[in-house]
Amino acid sequence: MLDVMLPDTNGFSVIRRLREIPDNATGETGRRRMPVLFLTAMDTTEDILNGLRLGGDDYVTKPFDLQVLIARIQAILRRTAGPASPLMAVGDLALDPDGRQVTRAGQPVRLSPTEFRLLHFLMLNTGRVVSKAQILDNVWHYDFAGETGIVDTYVSYLRRKLDPGGDAPRLLHTVYGQGYVLRGPTP
Repeated sequence: MLDVMLPDTNGFSVIRRLREIPDNATGETGRRRMPVLFLTAMDTTEDILNGLRLGGDDYVTKPFDLQVLIARIQAILRRTAGPASPLMAVGDLALDPDGRQVTRAGQPVRLSPTEFRLLHFLMLNTGRVVSKAQILDNVWHYDFAGETGIVDTYVSYLRRKLDPGGDAPRLLHTVYGQGYVLRGPTP
């Protein structure tokens, strides 16, 4: 949900920037499909048309009926819901989120539930450096009060299972002082 009237900017500027973010899968701009519902007091025809033309999925003006708002949100989610979680791949590493299966070069890789969650998070952020704090928040879902050593331990476990050496290129990299990044092999 996005209001048009925001303290430092306006919702129209926010959706413009959001729609310019490249799609992770294709790299194309303008394809970012995060659903957006405007919920605002700005109720002129011009405002409504502007919000929808900029990529809003719906536009609800205040005051509103809560049941109608919930129904509209459900309709947006039905329209924008994609198929079941697609197979994720980085190089020859593949992860099936629904089947909770991982393969490297076609060979199954057995992971603990925590290792699987860590790999899934890293694959969702392929090519981006993620900090230990981000990993703690997204994999363990709570704060270890600054104890980031658990992240190092589990990254080490993943490395042993995913990057065992040999001819396969390393996929999991340390960016010293910043965190970790999962990258496919460079051509």
